[in-house]
Amino acid sequence: MKIAGNIIDVLNTKIYPGTLIVSDGRIVDIIPQTGTYDRFILPGFIDSHIHIESSMLTPHEFSRIAVTHGTVGAVCDPHEIANVLGMEGIEYMMADGGKSPLKFYFGAPSCVPATAFETAGAMLGPDEVERLMRLDEVLFLGEVMNYPGVIAGQADLMKKIETAKRLGKVVDGHAPCLSGQGLRCYIASGISSDHESLDIIEAREKIGLGMKIQIRQGSAAGSFETLHPLIDESCSMCMFCSDDLHPDDLVNGHINNIVRKAIGLGHDPMKVLRCACMNPVEHYGLDIGLLQKGDCADFIIIDSLDKCNVLETYIDGLKVAEKGRTLIERNPLRLVNIFNTHCKDEASFKIKACSGNARIIDAVDGSLVTEKFFDRPRTDQGYAVPDTDKDILKITVVNRYKDAPPALGFVRGFGLSKGAIASSVAHDSHNIISVGTNDMDICKAVNMVIESRGGLAVVYDDVQKILPLPVAGLMSDMDGWAVAGQYKDLDSLVKGMGSTLSSPFIALSFMALLVIPRLKISDKGLFDSESFAFTGVFD
Repeated sequence: MKIAGNIIDVLNTKIYPGTLIVSDGRIVDIIPQTGTYDRFILPGFIDSHIHIESSMLTPHEFSRIAVTHGTVGAVCDPHEIANVLGMEGIEYMMADGGKSPLKFYFGAPSCVPATAFETAGAMLGPDEVERLMRLDEVLFLGEVMNYPGVIAGQADLMKKIETAKRLGKVVDGHAPCLSGQGLRCYIASGISSDHESLDIIEAREKIGLGMKIQIRQGSAAGSFETLHPLIDESCSMCMFCSDDLHPDDLVNGHINNIVRKAIGLGHDPMKVLRCACMNPVEHYGLDIGLLQKGDCADFIIIDSLDKCNVLETYIDGLKVAEKGRTLIERNPLRLVNIFNTHCKDEASFKIKACSGNARIIDAVDGSLVTEKFFDRPRTDQGYAVPDTDKDILKITVVNRYKDAPPALGFVRGFGLSKGAIASSVAHDSHNIISVGTNDMDICKAVNMVIESRGGLAVVYDDVQKILPLPVAGLMSDMDGWAVAGQYKDLDSLVKGMGSTLSSPFIALSFMALLVIPRLKISDKGLFDSESFAFTGVFD
């Protein structure tokens, strides 16, 4: 196979007209030409850190959409499904991803469960992690979210890190707001990357200590606007990632969107492409070609550097996408799941009123970080109840792994004037989480999720709608574009209920992520991540 165009050689920082000679999935020769072409050939894009489960698609279905945007590889931490199904879930992801030409690289999750303050479906101790790390196809230890545990030298956690280092594998990080001696201790343990820097000062400190920074632009959170100056300052230390990308965003773009935005801001295109293509290959040791003689024939063709419209995508010499159309066929899916709780009754969601103020989660649009504030809730017949005038709603987390009383609290920022929403996507243990204006609708929404064994539910007035997620309560078994359409419809319904959040379901899913500041909720209760301890609803 011969393919001609303006070749972008990121490794040697040059652009020249040439022809690729491809045979048996590899580039066997590159022949320089004269003149110019109206298209550019460059290495394919790589997502350096993603949880595929957050797309609500299995890896194979994710790949069908991602390749249309020029993505040829993804570095995946499967800790979402691992928290639900343990080793079985990780094996499921690797097997499903293996059916796709897109190159998926999986890590061994380091924090399952993420903390001891929530109920998960599985636990991966040092022995299980070592068993995973000894597999050739497992390239790294997944993000170490328990940074207080690293600083304190927690025995089991340090064993996992030491195993990765002993086996010569990379250790991913997760350290928002960490600086000074704590950060130095964290990095000295062997952790080499971070995607959670909240500002550029924090990111520069990490780079100065030798840590790679993953500039994130995903559905749940984005750091591009804050961190993009690093592309020109320290391009050798930066990579691009999405972390969590919901289906409605995935159909509109992936790493190509970050590349386009960065070049549009005037950053050196070669530095941008180094972050998007080359650095992940070098950092993780990926078997992805960089458009050199002898490399795997992994490359894309675009119309221009400024528009960055992907015309064709090739992986191992196979054309997998053309002009926005996927050439990867759908595959039959095997369903794996666990739901061991029964439907709840309305009385389960009542909160007895107490004197004093309530401690309330304050959701911040577009951020994983929440704030906390105190206010006196409205009361009715001895119970503390939502107050839509103040945008103080009830929030609950219901254990999906066994029957247990729901954890209850209050939240501000969702803006609902009626009804309730619920989801089995609740990072990281993926219990059922719901926010609503009244106990009846909260109960209905939670029970819809239980009856469907996973999904996103919306309830108000006479409306009851759900997007089922029968694969581990996290992923759909439908066509990816259909999932994106249904998700978009649910999102519109929630905004019609009064929510002003950019992505209400994304915000909901992170209200249970205890390792991100400041006030969150698990199935065991309200949790203050700054003191790393449970706290009461009432002051």
